[in-house]
Amino acid sequence: MKKSIITLLHIGYWLLYLLLLTLILVCLSVGTNLKAQPSFLNFGFDVFLIAFAVVPAIIGFYSFYGLLFIKYLTSKKIWRFFIAAIITSLIGGIVGAVFLFLLYNLRIGPGISKDGVSSALSISLVMAFIALLNGIVGLVMKGFITWYGDIKLKDELGKKNYETELALIKSQINPHFLFNTINNIDILIEKNATQASSYLKKLSEIMRFMLYETKTTVIPLQKEISYIQKYVDLQLLRTANPYNVSFSVHGNAMQTLVHPMLFIPFIENAFKHNTDIKTDSAIQILFIIDNNTITFTCKNKCNTQKNNESQYKGLGNDLIQKRLTLLYGSKHQLHIDQSADIYIVNLTIQLHND
Repeated sequence: MKKSIITLLHIGYWLLYLLLLTLILVCLSVGTNLKAQPSFLNFGFDVFLIAFAVVPAIIGFYSFYGLLFIKYLTSKKIWRFFIAAIITSLIGGIVGAVFLFLLYNLRIGPGISKDGVSSALSISLVMAFIALLNGIVGLVMKGFITWYGDIKLKDELGKKNYETELALIKSQINPHFLFNTINNIDILIEKNATQASSYLKKLSEIMRFMLYETKTTVIPLQKEISYIQKYVDLQLLRTANPYNVSFSVHGNAMQTLVHPMLFIPFIENAFKHNTDIKTDSAIQILFIIDNNTITFTCKNKCNTQKNNESQYKGLGNDLIQKRLTLLYGSKHQLHIDQSADIYIVNLTIQLHND
């Protein structure tokens, strides 16, 4: 939702609240004496009413709206929310009472302790109730804005996922990759039919993964890593050095769920722009899974003078960034560094707690 609309919602609510207070004042002022001067024309009484009805209302509304909703309800900490709501409302009543006490010392308003401690306590509780009511309104408004934002986000996510799916089909089922792999397997058949059959099975499993696994919302990280391992094995068919790639995984990938095909664009481009197929570990791929955090690192040697283009020609840098933002928002960090002849991608994903 646009900020201008949210601002208008806030202004509209407070205008309605002040209108309600004005109507109450008019009703209280008129009473049975039609000739009496309306109390809302009395400056001292107006200030007293603002302190009594507006100060706790503002505290309650924006505490619930800006703090309690985000801190407790979004993380489903219901009991903590109720406790915090009561404490916040009482704080609103206490602040209002202190404000009335200060005004009374300035000879504005009747104060709250004229009739003793019980009167002061009663008025403070009434202000706490006002803070609670306005807090509930703030909660409802924040919930509505969040709900509307989620709908817009899902619509945009669906559209971007569709665009990404098309881009993935065009990028990952690369005719050159398929052509080279099939040719390499064909050559290998004459040398080692068993090994050629193994590679052909890996190619089949890669195709199956791209056609079926990518249709689901999330998959076990282990499946993604297994796909990447097969992709690396097939790429190594083109090199005479089986140690050209260093690929390691630390942590439990089976119990971790991720959106499919998050990492392969970086790996594909590492192979595409790798300038040294003879050196060991010219491409380094590392996964670290620690609790709810995935850290992915991909390094490769590249020739900056030979190719100044971005390594994200497959999916496009913008599309990769947008997809990560839509799927994980602030829960991810992507850092790309290029120094001398090394290209480094670091991606950290903080998984959602269910």
